Amino acid sequence: MAPRLLSCFGKRNSDSSSKNQNHANVTVDVSAEEQRRGGAVLVELFSSQGCATSPAAELLVSRLGRGDFQLEMPVIILAFHVDYWDYMGWKDPYGGSQWTVRQKAYVESLKLDTMFTPQIVVQGRTQCVGNDEEALLSSIVNAPRFPSPTFQATFLRPTTDSLQVSMSGALRAKVDHNGVNVMVALYESGLVTDCPRGENKGRVLSNDYVVRKLEKLCTVKDISAKKTVSGTVNFALWEGFNSSKCGIAVFVEDSSHQIFGSQSIQFPDTL
Repeated sequence: MAPRLLSCFGKRNSDSSSKNQNHANVTVDVSAEEQRRGGAVLVELFSSQGCATSPAAELLVSRLGRGDFQLEMPVIILAFHVDYWDYMGWKDPYGGSQWTVRQKAYVESLKLDTMFTPQIVVQGRTQCVGNDEEALLSSIVNAPRFPSPTFQATFLRPTTDSLQVSMSGALRAKVDHNGVNVMVALYESGLVTDCPRGENKGRVLSNDYVVRKLEKLCTVKDISAKKTVSGTVNFALWEGFNSSKCGIAVFVEDSSHQIFGSQSIQFPDTL
């Protein structure tokens, strides 16, 4: 079974009412009221169908996404399925080495002793055990908040197995010379898998917000909060792609994956 920790810990921002919020290379100039009503909080789950404790965490984030906990702030959820549990006898069909690399980067930036599943990272700053409901909700409530970007998206299907998404909007945060990356995640919900092997042998697993693709829209530096940013990403689609089960999440992150704003974008009905 994956190594697990018994408590939630990490760096938190204890001052959420300051007019000028300075975090590394991003500055947000907002009033206390605007900060209180800030944008969405990004919640990242690192999970695996090969880990016996991951299904409980998957259920927790699904409930979070449904609004079961009635939080005052919007939440964007992304579930990254890692591949280092595949050796237990079940290869996670949604797992990938790139998601393992992302989790490892968090382990290094948050100065953790080990990687484990299930793990949740909130706003790239606070981590907790993925099935600890109280710790998760506390991390979300106390997370630093940033205005959501204002991207408008245009969708095209150049071929039956590809998707092109063009975006234009403002980050609503001033970025200095160190720069940030604007990332676009394509996720899928409502996934159901019969698991015949591994630690979850004999179980039917349900997964939501599973990241299928992640692309960089652009890298920006030395820009004002109101400057328009534009870019295009291309996604190679998988067999059985159904836009009604999918969504797009845009988020702004620095080189250590700290999050400085996120936005949820739904697919049009006609895609």
